Amino acid sequence: MEAKNKTRIKMEEISANLKDGASCKVVGGTHKGKSGIVRDINTSKGGNVTITVVQENGVRFKTLARNVEIQE
Repeated sequence: MEAKNKTRIKMEEISANLKDGASCKVVGGTHKGKSGIVRDINTSKGGNVTITVVQENGVRFKTLARNVEIQE
């Protein structure tokens, strides 16, 4: 039960910093190492937050918010 609470708190922290137009870098998953601008934020039925990232060259990809670090 504690693990779920820790995950929920972490996702709330990510969601608080995650805004459309924010710069981000992917730190995990298939797109690790890529960076770009957050464009679309969605929450799936299962509760996973997904985002669309647009790279500088215009290429778009979707990734999970938990794999992203927001840059300031």
